[in-house]
Amino acid sequence: MSNSLTTSLAGKVAIVTGSSRSIGASIAHRLASEGAKVIVNYVSNAAEADKVVAAINAQHAGAAVSVQADVSSVAGAQGLVDSTLKAFGKIDILVLNAGIMGAKVLNDVDEEFFDSHFNINVKGPLFLTKLVAPLLPADGRVIFLSTSLTKSTVINPNTVIYVSTKGAVEQAARVLAKDLGARGITVNVVSPGPTDTPLFRAGKTEQIIATMAGMNPQKRLGVPDDIGPVVAFLASPAAQWVNGQIIPVNGGLIL
Repeated sequence: MSNSLTTSLAGKVAIVTGSSRSIGASIAHRLASEGAKVIVNYVSNAAEADKVVAAINAQHAGAAVSVQADVSSVAGAQGLVDSTLKAFGKIDILVLNAGIMGAKVLNDVDEEFFDSHFNINVKGPLFLTKLVAPLLPADGRVIFLSTSLTKSTVINPNTVIYVSTKGAVEQAARVLAKDLGARGITVNVVSPGPTDTPLFRAGKTEQIIATMAGMNPQKRLGVPDDIGPVVAFLASPAAQWVNGQIIPVNGGLIL
């Protein structure tokens, strides 16, 4: 097999935003298992981030460092970039996982709710990409996280703001794939379906969760470890010809 088609990430440095738990933590673990050095980014829960770093480093010595940064602000994003360069000297892979998901009927949406979702889910990823893109090598990778709701024919009620932010990210990624493609940088989106995380379970009864699991052809919810391998592949040299794609990871629930 040609070395250019390897899935190894040896020698690569990755930032994973919002990676102190759930999907982000799983992504960080998977990238490290493929050989990457990983920045575990968090906003407020240092203890959880430290657990992720300790678990990664127990298996891959020196592979992970935690960095506190609120990437919904440009200053926070710049701090994350600076800390990454200080820790590992370069950036090869940017995984834009940090996000929030609130549910409100439009009549109850106020400016604060709107701004918080767009700042964290759209502004943060775009400005962090702006800062990182000039630093990426010719085989750099940018991977956004979205949601399969943007493609679903059955939309969850009261998610107008959340789904709008993810639609914005998906379209931005498609354009960025064109803008950065000439440098050999790929930009893709991973769109998980219902995934069993605290964020997903918030506000749902066990009956609702069981019903949603039963709707999947595989009769279960996704788990964070279903997402990490897809992100790791897209981050690898083997995915060099995958660019500008929105990849659903939902077990066949949404086609």
